Amino acid sequence: MTYDVLIVGAGPVGSTYARLMAEKGYKVGIIEKKSRIGVPLQCAGLLGRQIKEVNILPSKLIINPFYGAYLHSPSDRILKVVKNNPEAYVVDRIGYDQFLAELAVETGADLFLKHQVKDLNFKNGIIHLKNGKKDFNGRIIVGADGYNSVVAQKLSNGGKNNTLQAAQFKVDFGKNLFDLDYVHLYADASVSPGFIWLIPLSPSEARVGLFGNSDYHNLNKYLKDFLDNNPAFGNYSLIKKYHGRIPIYNPKKNIVKDNVILLGDAASQVKPTTGGGLIMGFKCAQIASDITSKALENDNTEILKQYQSQYRKNFKTELKTQLRVQKIFKSLTDEDLDFMFIKLKEEGAEDIISEYGEMDDQAPLVKELFKRGIIFKILPKILSRGISTLWK
Repeated sequence: MTYDVLIVGAGPVGSTYARLMAEKGYKVGIIEKKSRIGVPLQCAGLLGRQIKEVNILPSKLIINPFYGAYLHSPSDRILKVVKNNPEAYVVDRIGYDQFLAELAVETGADLFLKHQVKDLNFKNGIIHLKNGKKDFNGRIIVGADGYNSVVAQKLSNGGKNNTLQAAQFKVDFGKNLFDLDYVHLYADASVSPGFIWLIPLSPSEARVGLFGNSDYHNLNKYLKDFLDNNPAFGNYSLIKKYHGRIPIYNPKKNIVKDNVILLGDAASQVKPTTGGGLIMGFKCAQIASDITSKALENDNTEILKQYQSQYRKNFKTELKTQLRVQKIFKSLTDEDLDFMFIKLKEEGAEDIISEYGEMDDQAPLVKELFKRGIIFKILPKILSRGISTLWK
């Protein structure tokens, strides 16, 4: 079967790109190895407010909107961030993944479940499948098949994305503990540059998780110790465990070659500080759609190189800032983190974070903290160790 665009992976970013291309009248095929889209759940399901600007999000799939966050230091010093409007939404991610795939199909894309890629011939645009299934042919091939992307490995001659592990529990605390307007984020040097999140689903239930540079067993143990040793939680019931991997953003990664492009986790299009990737992935799907349309119209795959250059241009400043923040946090001890929280509180940073902080664009907040000189007041120990050179 021959398509204008052949997409490997029916995740949210691949499905969104498929819809955008189908809306433009192109023949689109999506190859997905799973039998059921979105299963198992592999993320926290927390999306920044920009989601409603970059994609469609049905209200029925929103579990809860959040108007701010409680930021906890290792000794539980707290900064409260408050927004006037919803800053984020926790969503039914399995339902959302399925919704986006169904929308792509309704728009005209063909979806093939239980089709696993065996090999790819980029030169001829051929995808060979396992289990004797017929080959597919595409004028342009798009790898949107996650952190362990077959397409990305083929494009880079076997190279894989570097990843971090993530673990998450769904927990019933048996009593009303949570204000549903706020998420909770816990800083801890043991998992830095990752962190622990607690995302309320109801007054008594929450998703509690973390990511870090450790194996799944250790992350699970750390998460259980966190829950067991927090006196505010009391007795709790573990409803379900989840795990996944988060690709590490690589600014040097090549995401275009010949007639092939990469999208989403396959392209390591994730935020270094939080590991989130959907907002960026949806924006990149729009960029890719615009440029692949030009390439198809002009029958010239050289135009695809504009996708990589546009992606880097659009996100260079934000990602560079986040990489710097990540490097600094990775160097912090628990003592450093507590000191930082104390100084931030003294400097009135709660109001500053409330005004300038945003889940998906952190550069404006960092710039404001520099402008007011607060960075140098909260990080004296780090500066004395030469970490300030990261900002030059």
